[in-house]
Amino acid sequence: MNDIIDLSLMQMIAAYIFVIILLVIVKFKKISREKEIFISSLRMTIQLIVTGYILVYVFNSPSPLYTILILIIMEIFAIYNIIKRTKTKLSSNLKKIIAFSMIFGTLSCILYFLFVVVRISPWYNPQYFIPIAGMLIGNSMTGISLGVNRLVDGMQSHKHLIEGALMLGATPKIAAKQIVDNAFDSAILPTINSMVGMGIVFLPGMMTGQILSGTSPVTAINYQIAIMLGILGSVSLTVILFVHLGYKTFFNDKDQLISNQ
Repeated sequence: MNDIIDLSLMQMIAAYIFVIILLVIVKFKKISREKEIFISSLRMTIQLIVTGYILVYVFNSPSPLYTILILIIMEIFAIYNIIKRTKTKLSSNLKKIIAFSMIFGTLSCILYFLFVVVRISPWYNPQYFIPIAGMLIGNSMTGISLGVNRLVDGMQSHKHLIEGALMLGATPKIAAKQIVDNAFDSAILPTINSMVGMGIVFLPGMMTGQILSGTSPVTAINYQIAIMLGILGSVSLTVILFVHLGYKTFFNDKDQLISNQ
């Protein structure tokens, strides 16, 4: 059970041939997404190769400095990616809210999960700290990205409804409540759907990796349950912080909707 199948160069090439076949199909069907598929596959390959060599060094030379530095890099990249992937222009205040929500939300969940649930020792153990932090930050990044797009789109497309509610005496919180709720629902739904189908429709990546490495399926299940609860908490907390602070940036001090937002 502990024998791991090591993928050779030819086997890796076979995996890329599969993607090439996909590109041919997409091109033939004139879907016009072959560029995105190619770039994402290439970017993923380069990032993972570089990350792999970095992690080998960090795992062999554990240090709190390296662990904190990698955590900072992951947070910065996640925040940058959220802002970059947003379809519309964001105000500086909203960007600050995104950064605060990501940092505070994910960091508090990471610390709780590592120190209370897993109880790693030493606290900077990169073998646990980095992969778990990456999963929490990555899923929270996806959640906030969905929440940002839905919040901004909702505030712009329902501008007349918000202004009408304000004129009738509603507070900004009440006027924007439905939009805020919809933004939260859109952000959290992928995580909930993933949890609903887990174990029956598919086996998640962390659990699969542990099983392939020879870990007992029962132990892998315990870790997967814990990490999914951590992901749910991290995504929920970061998105709640964002939507309930973010909507306020669309109003001025006089509770008026900012027209150029």
